[in-house]
Amino acid sequence: MTESAPTGHEVIQDYLRTLDGSPGVYRMLNAASEVLYVGKARNLKARVSNYARPSGHSARIARMIHETASMMFLTTRTEVEALLLEQNLIKQLKPRYNVLMRDDKSFPNILISAEHPFPQIKKHRGAKKEKGSYFGPFASAGAVNRTLNQLQKVFLLRNCTDAMFESRTRPCLQFQIKRCSAPCVGRISAEGYGELVADAKRFLEGKTTTVQADLARGMAEASEAMEFERAAALRDRIRALTAVQSAQGINPRGVAEADVVAVHLEHGQACVQVFFIRAHQSWGNRDFYPRIPAGAEEPEVLEAFLTQFYDDKEPPRLILLSHPVENPDLVAEALTGLAGRKVELAVPQRGEKAELVENATRNARESLARRMSESSTQNKLLQGLAEAFDLDAPPQRIEVYDNAHIQGADAVGGMIVAGAEGFLKSQYRKFNIRSDAGKNSDDFGMMREVLTRRFERLLKEDPERKTDAWPDLLLIDGGAGQVSAVGGILSELGVDDIAMVGVAKGIDRDAGKEEFYREGQPRFALQRNDPVLYFIQRLRDEAHRWANGAHRAKRAKAVGATPLDEVPGIGAARKRALLAHFGSAKAVSRAALPDLTAVPGISEAMAETVYNFFHPKG
Repeated sequence: MTESAPTGHEVIQDYLRTLDGSPGVYRMLNAASEVLYVGKARNLKARVSNYARPSGHSARIARMIHETASMMFLTTRTEVEALLLEQNLIKQLKPRYNVLMRDDKSFPNILISAEHPFPQIKKHRGAKKEKGSYFGPFASAGAVNRTLNQLQKVFLLRNCTDAMFESRTRPCLQFQIKRCSAPCVGRISAEGYGELVADAKRFLEGKTTTVQADLARGMAEASEAMEFERAAALRDRIRALTAVQSAQGINPRGVAEADVVAVHLEHGQACVQVFFIRAHQSWGNRDFYPRIPAGAEEPEVLEAFLTQFYDDKEPPRLILLSHPVENPDLVAEALTGLAGRKVELAVPQRGEKAELVENATRNARESLARRMSESSTQNKLLQGLAEAFDLDAPPQRIEVYDNAHIQGADAVGGMIVAGAEGFLKSQYRKFNIRSDAGKNSDDFGMMREVLTRRFERLLKEDPERKTDAWPDLLLIDGGAGQVSAVGGILSELGVDDIAMVGVAKGIDRDAGKEEFYREGQPRFALQRNDPVLYFIQRLRDEAHRWANGAHRAKRAKAVGATPLDEVPGIGAARKRALLAHFGSAKAVSRAALPDLTAVPGISEAMAETVYNFFHPKG
């Protein structure tokens, strides 16, 4: 019988001999070599010596020390480097005793392009690779769409693609409804359109008063010159601009650019609200629910959130906080380094800034209350699901699978995930069907491919099932045949210990008459008014929606595909340039070499590549 590895403060004490006063990052591991905690230190020896004390710790730290069987250390040049490294490791390792931000989606921006004589205004998400002016971030796609809609009414900028712009011979509907100035067919000069672009940029920079004054001056001049049609058009734009300004919501006069970050803790859960203030306008808010260890307090939660949140986002010049963070100077210095300019942290106590923080705090408190209420309901449904399907415990991760295709074309498999926190949309996956099962409309074959790919990857990445990526329950769209087939697939992969249920429409295929199938058991149904039945219907419908959406996107992409997609070295920009110049892929395929070299952005070497692709030798 082997003795268990020693743990606790005495193990930590042994590391002190090898440490000095350097800044760095430390990791605390348990007997199974799982990372319990990642921390930073200005002085590694001093910090670790605190953990080596046998008493004087909070209950949370005492538990962590008791579980610690070993430690790892990385020294850095500065404490700021240690802070940034600490947060990267927390995101990567997800230690149990650290605060972890779980929602890490990018935020959309508005882009006014700079690669066309008549710039396009559009929504942009992701890396800022395209040349142009970016404005944001906005809290959601909805906030961007509303602002774009308002900007089109006021500034009449085009939102069509460059290819569509080049192909127009008459104005589109956007011009008819007064949302575009129709530069595509010469209804406005390049100079006049440039003035609209400049006005739009000034508006997005917060200079709305200047824009409105210029419009009013232009309307007066047009009236004096008896150009009544132009005066009426300017009057309509002023009205639209006034409507935009009145609909902006909270418009702080004294805050031009800031993020307002507020946290509320209750019953071991946390909500962080982030409001985006840009150009004296509120550009929406987003709530986050970081995972927090027992005993965590607001300063620790906010510090961890800030450094993780801005890891891949540009911080604003001012961040207003509901609570002071533990190391304000260190965090400000780290964010300043990320932004390349000064970033200030503030906890306002009075005035307009304090009102902004109070509003964010109230939203955090109300959002957490709603989430806790929804979580309670969700837990009851999961408990009911366990009872209905005779599971050992309520499932914490449910995976639901569905396929979508049209007579075998553009076949896609979809997987959605749900748990105690509702739908986990960041965990959804889609699978482009690679085998002949898609072409043959073979639903069994498609399900085999999807599940094989899903669980082979899980077995490769987490063979010991240490993470929460493994499901407790699989829901399959189908009856006894599908359940038997899926059971065989899981047996082949050696994961036949996961509960699996087939959901099939009953007689007349009516919602509410679903029948459920489990291997080796008779089919059964639930009462029509059972909340668990409604829950399963929602899960199935969400999987159907997700798979159909992925199928539509794939089909739309296939419809827009051209032979140019297969030419080596031809990306989206060169494809647009060629289509804009020649009008169609067919015309490109027939073009002579000198004509290809005349296209902007197409070098002689690239022209030869395109020409040789369509005119292979011998």
